[in-house]
Amino acid sequence: MDGWQLLERAGVPVVLAPMAGITNRAFRRLAREQARAVRADPAGVGIYVTEMVTSRALVERNAATLEMVVMDPDESPRSVQLYGVDPRVVGDAVRLLLDEDRADHVDLNFGCPVAKVTRKGGGAALPWKRGLFRDIVREAVRAAGGRAPVTVKMRKGIDDDHLTYLEAGRTAAQEGAAWVALHARTAADFYGGTADRDAVSRLVEQLAPYGTPVLGNGDLWTAQDAVAMVRATGCDGIVVGRGCLGRPWLFGQLVAAFTGAPPPADPDLRAVTAVMRRHAALLVELYGEPKGMRDFRKHHAWYTKGFCVGAVTRQQLGLVETLADLDRLVAGMDLDQPYPAQAATGPRGRTSAARRVALPEGWLESRDDLSRYLRQLGQAELSVSGG
Repeated sequence: MDGWQLLERAGVPVVLAPMAGITNRAFRRLAREQARAVRADPAGVGIYVTEMVTSRALVERNAATLEMVVMDPDESPRSVQLYGVDPRVVGDAVRLLLDEDRADHVDLNFGCPVAKVTRKGGGAALPWKRGLFRDIVREAVRAAGGRAPVTVKMRKGIDDDHLTYLEAGRTAAQEGAAWVALHARTAADFYGGTADRDAVSRLVEQLAPYGTPVLGNGDLWTAQDAVAMVRATGCDGIVVGRGCLGRPWLFGQLVAAFTGAPPPADPDLRAVTAVMRRHAALLVELYGEPKGMRDFRKHHAWYTKGFCVGAVTRQQLGLVETLADLDRLVAGMDLDQPYPAQAATGPRGRTSAARRVALPEGWLESRDDLSRYLRQLGQAELSVSGG
């Protein structure tokens, strides 16, 4: 299956971005439910990718990591994102996923800007070492052996003086990547500033001769933003990350935008809290009530952003221990408030501004030399072991 066939199977060119601690099985199910409220086709509502899974932990059969790649029966296609720095281990992880029938699509992460990863040469720092990047993509595609598409997600580069996305995009296409997704920021940008749509356009032009689809990512807060990115850049689809935090109904709006269906209206607080309650219940079903409600706590501020719920209620939402606690707090809210579009549809999640990227000493001196960094690269994966 190539990238075009994968997008065709998705039904709409919409991908849920892998987000650590967010895109677990509960959130993926909730997002699909919202999309299916607009389009009933169970296999035609986009692609919903797991949290980032560490390849070494997967190969070592870490129990928590194996749990991260358990899918609901109706997930189709089943998409897993792998993070790795060792071509052999990445290949072994791809083989495990496919030999054990755990995935239909494997995405490779080369975009993580977090310091604990980049300072050891992983994530968004890795494409600078072009030979290592090529080897990882090549080995992943070889391990898949045509059984499933392998895709790549990356950033523009380390910073504006060390851009890698055009060369890395060509390399990925040459090695058989089914598509390339670009978060149109550098690692130095982190999550600040504005995504560079011109970079997406340049990558589209660069990969056109290879017939490789390009997906755009960055600052997609509304369905209108997504349509505008496609029109402005010529990209073949979009990847949505922070825009859906506390707003899983965005996927229904995206399905409508890309299929011409009537767009669902933004929900009032009554409808928002119903979705919020569903999310909490799915987390409880997945993890049990104590852990599920602890996991839910990070979501409440995104759901209630812009609504008048009161400082005390917000504080108490951050301490809920049971579904009954959540029900009690919701019962005390004024649920007839309309959706506060101006306040609630802008940036959410990480919004940190530009900063210096942590890198191994001397990392930028050569595009090819790895001899000094083999130990650090191994630690880059161990630092995020277990996902």
